[in-house]
Amino acid sequence: MEETLHVEFLVSGLVQGVGFRYFVWRNALAMELTGFVKNLYSGDVYAVVEGTKENIDSFHQQLLKGPARSRIDVVKVQYNEVTNSFNDFEII
Repeated sequence: MEETLHVEFLVSGLVQGVGFRYFVWRNALAMELTGFVKNLYSGDVYAVVEGTKENIDSFHQQLLKGPARSRIDVVKVQYNEVTNSFNDFEII
């Protein structure tokens, strides 16, 4: 069985008001990831995911592209201890 990872993503650019959280949610579900995504007051989008390395790597590649109307400037990535505290993936 593959190891589960816990990864936090902070996405900067034109990522609010363009369907970005829905895009993240849809990709996370397709890749069987758990966690959440939310807008920050700074204008960035913050996502926390848990899942396999392969699925998280694919998810990261999608974040770098974003939905059609978005513009991705920076995606910061931070690995942390797995919490296993998520049952599904949600938009907050």
